[in-house]
Amino acid sequence: MSAPRIRPATRTDGPGILAIYNDAVRTTTATYDETPRTPEQQEWWLEAHERARLPVLVAEEAVSGGPPRISGWSSLSRWQDRAGYRFTAETSIYVAAGDRGRGVGTLLMAPLIAAAAARGMHVLLALVDAANEPSLRLHARFGFVPSGHLREVGYKFGRWLDVILLERRITGRDADQNFSGTPSSSTRS
Repeated sequence: MSAPRIRPATRTDGPGILAIYNDAVRTTTATYDETPRTPEQQEWWLEAHERARLPVLVAEEAVSGGPPRISGWSSLSRWQDRAGYRFTAETSIYVAAGDRGRGVGTLLMAPLIAAAAARGMHVLLALVDAANEPSLRLHARFGFVPSGHLREVGYKFGRWLDVILLERRITGRDADQNFSGTPSSSTRS
């Protein structure tokens, strides 16, 4: 299988993003959501990111004899609504169950950081389940460092869960990743 192509998400990617996210809701602690999203909620989420000019990227792979499929996605979200936090964003990266361990998350991270730099972000944050070693390693490879250990702040699958707060400052080099993956007017339906 060839490496996926990373590109900005469009509204037509909603079902692929939704399938990956809802699988994570049902089977992992990558998200502490307990109820899968509806297609309408997913559409609202994509529209909200578009309105806020916050990137959503997808890893798209060619499928022999069929349409391309989404093997992963990433996004930036507002950290807080207060104006003073406008230069801080939270990262999210999700990879389809059958594609984990293939480097899809790695391919999604660099352009996400470049997109943050292009938007003038100063700090990226990630909240990662303390037991999610692959995600912790991925973030460490890209310069995220632990900022805090939040004990038993989540509850899912009948147990209390810890969260590791990770942070990464944006540098001038981050903008040099030469990724132009910004949502454009072409993503509007």
